[in-house]
Amino acid sequence: MKTVNIMIVGVGGQGTLLASKVLGKVMLEEGYDVKVSEVHGMSQRGGSVVTYVRFGDKVYSPIVTEGEADYILAFEKAEAARWIKNLKRGGKLIVNTQEIDPMPVIIGSAVYPSDVLAELKAKGVDLDALDALAIAKRAGSAKAVNVVLLARFAKLLDIPEEKWLAALKDTVAPKFLELNEKAFALGYDA
Repeated sequence: MKTVNIMIVGVGGQGTLLASKVLGKVMLEEGYDVKVSEVHGMSQRGGSVVTYVRFGDKVYSPIVTEGEADYILAFEKAEAARWIKNLKRGGKLIVNTQEIDPMPVIIGSAVYPSDVLAELKAKGVDLDALDALAIAKRAGSAKAVNVVLLARFAKLLDIPEEKWLAALKDTVAPKFLELNEKAFALGYDA
């Protein structure tokens, strides 16, 4: 099997690291060689955070470079625009429609980009946009956006839902498991 390259992008506090851990665990359980790499920006201050997950028969490097990503899971619209150059031709972008103002916007030195999704569609990006925040809130917490998006991605792969739920159980703290299972089910069915 060729190597599959996935980028998970968002801002600090959105759970990109948890999503990459669950994804990596599922792929290991499926028997793939898996490499996961985390790149932290100013994550503690709401800055950009990127994780890479690569899986296949044999993976030599954990990094996904420009034009290599088969999939990008974007937890926020501006982060989708920031990292779209890494999506390969024919790749798929799954994006949460949520907007989180970066620090330059908050302090008034910049304006949040308008029509991000329309611009991406106009460029021919295979785009799957959903309001993961609303779905996460229905599950019980806005913090479950990561699991909602992961579930949306999971539906694209030929791996039974039960295996994803088992990876969640192994990765998430027990007190948050029920919430995350509900978020996964809602995201999977969205």
